[in-house]
Amino acid sequence: MHHEVTKALYESYSLEHKNDFFPAYVYLKYIEHFMSHVLQSLGIPTKELPDQVDEGISDMIEAVRQQIADAAPSAETSVYHAKVVKLQDAVKLVTQKENLNLPLSERVVPFKVARDIVLNTPDSIALGTCPCRSVSENPCLPPPQEVCLFVGDPWASFIGEQSQKFRKISQEEAVKVLEESHRRGFVHCAYFKKELGNSFAALCNCCSCCCLGIKMWNLLEGTVPILAPSGYVSEVSDECNGCDVCVEKTCPFNAISMDEDAGKATVNHDKCMGCGVCVDVCPIAAINLRPEPSKGEPLDLEELKSSARTA
Repeated sequence: MHHEVTKALYESYSLEHKNDFFPAYVYLKYIEHFMSHVLQSLGIPTKELPDQVDEGISDMIEAVRQQIADAAPSAETSVYHAKVVKLQDAVKLVTQKENLNLPLSERVVPFKVARDIVLNTPDSIALGTCPCRSVSENPCLPPPQEVCLFVGDPWASFIGEQSQKFRKISQEEAVKVLEESHRRGFVHCAYFKKELGNSFAALCNCCSCCCLGIKMWNLLEGTVPILAPSGYVSEVSDECNGCDVCVEKTCPFNAISMDEDAGKATVNHDKCMGCGVCVDVCPIAAINLRPEPSKGEPLDLEELKSSARTA
């Protein structure tokens, strides 16, 4: 079976993109080791992984990491990036019934490379432990939780077969993972990767404590184009009673604070990524998401498919 999924992965690339097979193979097969290399390159302590790889494989992993790092500083060249999506839009990504090839504009995914939705066998989904949390020396939720989803083939079938930390699940199970992650206050990020078909391939559902993408976004204050906002921002209504629950629960992007003079919560829209975590935290439903054009357009598959049909 391993040979079959490897062959399917290789054959998924056109002749002009065959070079992407090797970084994809390395990334998917050794995803925890890849993340360990990334964290170590940033000076972040990691724990020793139980399954060691030989020096040659380690060199290949490092080459893939370096390639991604070299391209990361600019949205023109970035090959590995994500779009924050609210829960409802994340659910649409894991419940598609038909194959889909949907080019996205830079208004939706503001990168030149890897920004389309290409779903082959969309009901093929693999669930695994968060690699950021798996290799972290001090993850916030021990043991690591199964919160990472690869969607569509050949990626899902390959990692589901090749990695001991990933397994195939149904679309219904994937929805439950998303809903439970949302209840925990995790952010949903749709990841786009050049080596994985130049398109969407995975849904990360993680916290600001452990997710490297969110941590680096906050640390670098958005100066490096790692994440794109959802296309929404949180808005606090006049119904807010200043209970402070949303502040205590902590916005993943540090965008909510308490305005003592007004006696209510306030949102820094420059920092807000429109993840929607605060919306369900509010005990009196005084926070809502609203579309914000300055944050781009949402990755709402149904809306985007409808617009493509009428274009």
